[in-house]
Amino acid sequence: MIGCGTCWSMAKHRAFDMTASVTLSTNAVAIIPARGGSQRIPRKNLKLFNGEPMIVGSIRKALTSGLFERVVVSTNDEEIATVARDHGADVPFMRPAELADAFAGTAPVIQHAIRSLDRHYDFVCCIYATAPLLQGRYLRQALEALRAAPDKSYAFSVCGFGFPIQRALLINEDGNLDAMYPEYRHVRSQDLPAAYQDAAQFYWGRSEAWLRGDAMFSPQSVPVILPRHLVQDIDTEEDWVRAEYLYAALKAGGEIDG
Repeated sequence: MIGCGTCWSMAKHRAFDMTASVTLSTNAVAIIPARGGSQRIPRKNLKLFNGEPMIVGSIRKALTSGLFERVVVSTNDEEIATVARDHGADVPFMRPAELADAFAGTAPVIQHAIRSLDRHYDFVCCIYATAPLLQGRYLRQALEALRAAPDKSYAFSVCGFGFPIQRALLINEDGNLDAMYPEYRHVRSQDLPAAYQDAAQFYWGRSEAWLRGDAMFSPQSVPVILPRHLVQDIDTEEDWVRAEYLYAALKAGGEIDG
């Protein structure tokens, strides 16, 4: 049986032209991790989203951003590799099995990719394959922020929570509710400190920072704050449906920039 990525490749065999030149004087590469063994949403990186394999959107955004000299996909899967190449990305190596299971972290995958490339890049941007709401303007904003802060290691996307996290509740073993942060029980919402979460779209870093393993969630990172309506992590089928609705609404409203 031919998988969904191959069907798309046969029907739509083409590559995106890199119509925008690299407009910042930057030696930069995009690396898109895309393993073939996703479990909660099988074949997630090749599942059709807006009529094309999910990974194609991330490849297109990277290629048309004008920020990268090269867009590389790191995968262990031949079908993903074929789709990536058909749409203009490079797949110069196959990811080893020990970096392609459910326990492999992003940082070791990016480190492996950097070491496997045939030249040095000053800046390396990890872009997730499942980031259909990714906007080129925020990729650019993050790179500019990192370039302007030579003492920082990374710049990546974050967004605010939809409610104060200090109001979070727990369901205990008896099935009853407990406050996760009881010390904030009587503090007004407007007096609570703002909290942010990883938007799970992209992570710019200096090549040396990636290779050293500098901590991402630390003062060494510059936050790039995204509007919450442009963020949807995709781990479950429910997440996928929400992303489709958001994408359709944003496209209708002219907020999809590519």
